[in-house]
Amino acid sequence: MDILLQEVGYSYAKDTPFEKRALTDVSLHIPSGSYTAIIGHTGSGKSTVLQHLNALLKPTEGSVTIGDRKIEAGVKAKNLRDVRRQVGIVFQFPEQQLFDETVLKDIMFGPLNYGVPEEEASRRAHELVEQLGLPAEVLTKSPFDLSGGQMRRVAIAGVLAMEPDVLVLDEPTAGLDPRGRREIMDLFYRLHIEKGLTTVLVTHSMEDAARYADNVAIMHNGRCVVTGEPTAIFSNEEQLRDYRLEPPRTIRLQRKFEAKTGIQLGVVSLTEEALAQNIASALLEGRDSE
Repeated sequence: MDILLQEVGYSYAKDTPFEKRALTDVSLHIPSGSYTAIIGHTGSGKSTVLQHLNALLKPTEGSVTIGDRKIEAGVKAKNLRDVRRQVGIVFQFPEQQLFDETVLKDIMFGPLNYGVPEEEASRRAHELVEQLGLPAEVLTKSPFDLSGGQMRRVAIAGVLAMEPDVLVLDEPTAGLDPRGRREIMDLFYRLHIEKGLTTVLVTHSMEDAARYADNVAIMHNGRCVVTGEPTAIFSNEEQLRDYRLEPPRTIRLQRKFEAKTGIQLGVVSLTEEALAQNIASALLEGRDSE
């Protein structure tokens, strides 16, 4: 499902003494089936853009087109339930959204609320628990008796049970240790591929944006200032600094290696695996040329 923002502006508490400008002239195309990362410093407008992606917020200027629905500033939008089913959002600390007495009921709540038959909602819950690497017996437990990692996976299952076409991830690894972060992000990427989802990652992590995304958009002071492929975005280190961002850790390590050895690796290394491979290849090439 395509999402298109056209010259979107948004002000909180518009036309009041407390009005605060959050977005200005934001234009962004999120192609169907893509994995797009939206990055930017704190206060850049990332979270406000996120809330426009399923009409939690409606633009005060411009328009947002979600699939075949166009939401325009000044035009009353009706029947947004389908939009909010099609675009699922996993917020920071999604486990805080858990509330029901059992995991099964919690996962089933969304589908049942949208008219999915109970048998089908139950089938989805059982299937998702397995897909997310949880034991089947958690379905009968209270979500509040689970570990933190298990609670997060249950909350994610609740979003996926709606069978969205678009999955929006708002800092989904907040509070997790490095191993947990990698497991969750790998899980989202697998779901992105297997289910053919359009995935949007809103993140402070340049590492996650570099590893998983095929498109990157930079937000700065409420504007979408740059879009492009990760290699192009993260190769331009001066531009990143202009927008108060750092390149991924692997690129910083690559620059240190190049400065210390005098060996230029050529392309930037977006992941640890790529950096190791590029260094090995450069050293092997150097040895063979001696």
